[in-house]
Amino acid sequence: MIEALPWIALALALFPIGFALDNLRRMVKAHGPAPKDALVSILIPARNEEEHISACLDAALAQSGVAIEVLVMDDGSSDRTAALVNAYAARDARVRLLDCPPLPQGWTGKVHACARLAEAARGTHFLFIDADVRLARDAAAAMCGHAAQQKLAMVTGVPRQIIGSLGEALTVPMINLLLIGYLPGGGRAETERAELGAACGQLILFERGAYESIGGHGAIRTLLHDGLQLSRKLRGAGFRTEMVEGVKLAECRMYDGLRASWNGFIKNAHEGMATPVGLPIWTTLLAGAHIWPFFLLPAWQAGLAIALVFALRAAITFKTREAWWTVPLHPLAVLVGLAIQWTALVRVLIGRPAGWKGRAYSASGAA
Repeated sequence: MIEALPWIALALALFPIGFALDNLRRMVKAHGPAPKDALVSILIPARNEEEHISACLDAALAQSGVAIEVLVMDDGSSDRTAALVNAYAARDARVRLLDCPPLPQGWTGKVHACARLAEAARGTHFLFIDADVRLARDAAAAMCGHAAQQKLAMVTGVPRQIIGSLGEALTVPMINLLLIGYLPGGGRAETERAELGAACGQLILFERGAYESIGGHGAIRTLLHDGLQLSRKLRGAGFRTEMVEGVKLAECRMYDGLRASWNGFIKNAHEGMATPVGLPIWTTLLAGAHIWPFFLLPAWQAGLAIALVFALRAAITFKTREAWWTVPLHPLAVLVGLAIQWTALVRVLIGRPAGWKGRAYSASGAA
């Protein structure tokens, strides 16, 4: 049995290679032009975002190739977020500041703010972005045009992730590793099954009619992982959704440091990997391929497994334009990622609420 361990590690390392090669080769690029009568509502939920909102609005207002409006929902901010947005609204009629109503029982914060944004929007398409996202000039037109040409209800992509600290390097790259290395079809529209739907809530465009037909964010009011959940609901209702190459559409620095990254990823982990059934399987797949081989050296199978997983990570890093200096940290990133998932699962099992931006959420997600 002991002699078989290096072979098992090698097999686990080979497992994501096929998915990754297919996903990297066939990654879809969003392209226009947008329909002439399209209006893209750029919708930004904002809670204490004074550090980010001005740059976010500058990029949103610089869009070309499609008509836009920009709505910002001030969700109980205690900083200068509202004042900054009001200054933009005073000089550009395309900007509107909305004041979010009190959070109702049974809703999570961002989902509630997004639902209210959609109600106020006038567009044919809704482009939800986070306040730390910076859109490229043609992002709205490209995503809207792609949705129209391919008859898609939803278009999404992972923005280029800006990584500025060790803590971010140990957490953020796991997003693209999982989507490219472990998701069959990489979220492309041809993979019609609901369980293969995926989305990145940082950058997600909906066709209005499809969004409203499934109940919009109101259909997932108790949940936190809005992009993933809405993608699957749309597919379950017979609509087409697609993940596209996001690095040329936008960039984003999600968090600043390990503490913020840890708290950010842990808040909705139980809606993804961190389930009692799923997490042991994910731990076997990830630890077995990316960590375990180091303990099986000098077996040549272990050495080959290590070479394969670093090659995989390097290829994903190149395609997604993440920071190269994060690649040598890859095994530690997998270890930290699993630690986050197990912590999240334990929190759910003992009923300890997750917190985010001053709000606490129960294991079901509701505030």
